[in-house]
Amino acid sequence: MKALRIKKIGIKEIARIGVMAAGVYAASAFLQIPVPTAIDNTRLHMGNVMCLLAGMLLSPLEGGFAAGIGSMFFDLTNPAYIASAPFTFAFKFAMAWICGRIVSAGSQQRKRRYAAGCMLGALAYVACYLVKSFVEHRFVLGMPMEAVMLSIAQKALVSGTNAVVACLVAVPLGMALRPALSKMIK
Repeated sequence: MKALRIKKIGIKEIARIGVMAAGVYAASAFLQIPVPTAIDNTRLHMGNVMCLLAGMLLSPLEGGFAAGIGSMFFDLTNPAYIASAPFTFAFKFAMAWICGRIVSAGSQQRKRRYAAGCMLGALAYVACYLVKSFVEHRFVLGMPMEAVMLSIAQKALVSGTNAVVACLVAVPLGMALRPALSKMIK
C-alpha cells in the first residue's frame, strides 16, 4: 500500500490560489444577474467559469482551494447566502478538483479532456447544489413536496444554464491560457 504523501504548499502556490480565489469572488459578485423564483433566490453568474478555470490552470488541489475559497467569501459577504458558505466551499472545491483531475490526466485528446473536465465538474456541482436545496427545503424548512419540486425545477434550469455557459466560456479560455501559464510557472 502506498503511503499518502502530502506536498508542502509554498508561497508561489499560496499566491496562485489567492489570485484565482480573487477572480472567482469578483466573477461571482460583479458578473451576475439575480433570478427571482417563486420560493427562493438564484442567479446567473460567471463565478463557475472562474472555478473551472482554476481547476484547469492550477493543480486540481490548488484549483479546488481557489474555487472553494473565492466562492465561500462571496457567500460570507452576501446575507442571502451566508448560511450556505460551508456547502459552497465543498461543492465548488469538488467542481474545480474534478475538472482539474480530468484536464491534467495524460496528454492525448486535449480538447476532449477540457470539455469532459468542464462538463463533469459543472455537473457534479449542479447535482450537489440541487440535492442540498432539496434537503434544505423539504427537511429543514418543512416545505410541501410540490413547493420543493417547483423550487428545485427553477434552480435546475438556472444552474443548468450556468453550467452550459461556464463550459462554453471556460474550455476555450483554459485551452488558450494553460500553455502560457505553464511556461510562466516553471
